[in-house]
Amino acid sequence: MNALLLHERPVWFATGPLIIKEAQEMEDFTYHRPVLATEAIELLAPRAGALVVDGTCGGGGHSELILQKGADVLGLDQDPDAISFAAQRLAQFGGRVTLRQANFRHADRVLNELGIVGIGGALLDLGVSSRQMENAERGFSIMRNGPLDMRMDPRRELTAADVVNTYSEEELTQLFRDLGEEPAARRIASQLVKQRKTTPFRETIQLAKAIEKIVWRHGRRHPATQVFQALRMEVNDELGALTEGLQALTARLESGARFAVISFHSLEDRIVKNFFRERSRQFLDRPEWPEPRPNPDYQYTLITHKPVEPDENEQRVNPRSRSAKLRVAEKV
Repeated sequence: MNALLLHERPVWFATGPLIIKEAQEMEDFTYHRPVLATEAIELLAPRAGALVVDGTCGGGGHSELILQKGADVLGLDQDPDAISFAAQRLAQFGGRVTLRQANFRHADRVLNELGIVGIGGALLDLGVSSRQMENAERGFSIMRNGPLDMRMDPRRELTAADVVNTYSEEELTQLFRDLGEEPAARRIASQLVKQRKTTPFRETIQLAKAIEKIVWRHGRRHPATQVFQALRMEVNDELGALTEGLQALTARLESGARFAVISFHSLEDRIVKNFFRERSRQFLDRPEWPEPRPNPDYQYTLITHKPVEPDENEQRVNPRSRSAKLRVAEKV
């Protein structure tokens, strides 16, 4: 690996030398406010000298807390902007942090490239970061106009504009219903298909206003919120990545190491809950069996039997934390 000097402080990259752009407002490291940070690190219980994989490094908030506990960090993020920012924030830790632009679903490949067999912990903080939401050019925001993009990794080909303008009415209906849990999914899909024939959707505000005309605003939430969520999850294959990432990181966890996952969507939380629960049963029992049998997938002990949620103070300070749920399990 090659050292990169940043403000005369070394930071290590698995990808070799990288030119880092100065991040805006770098003096206070405002990139993304980590949710349930204290609870996540306390329950993750990183051990000094162990290597913890932060699969969603973001602005480096959780990684910094892990490093302060004495553990080393392999930080992954598919967003190159996040990696650039984290490099500057974590430069003080020198060779104890390794950063790599990669989706956590490919953690196995990254670990192989680095020659790492086992890891002493893993953390995933799912969803979109505050920085991504507030950057109009990324196309995540309903309130800020920008290209209808929504790619967390700009190397991906599929954009939100591609989905809205090329998916069939049935495909859009299913997408809005399944990933967005949008009650008016069919009506929205039908109208968007009609409108795109004359004017393709290219910008975020254009799409948000079109949906607002189809579904009137009720309360404070914008009527396009769930559609935007569905598009983002589709573009980035978030549920598929989560399923693969849980399996890849579990396979590398050492005995006694913990896996912490923070989710913000009921579909994500259900995947995490079922994954940990199914692998925490030492025995399986069915009515037709004479006696319980060993569970071939037994790998975990549950640390949190119910999800940990933000307290009132955190929800007040950071409204985006309201839907967060933290689940933790320990490898047996």
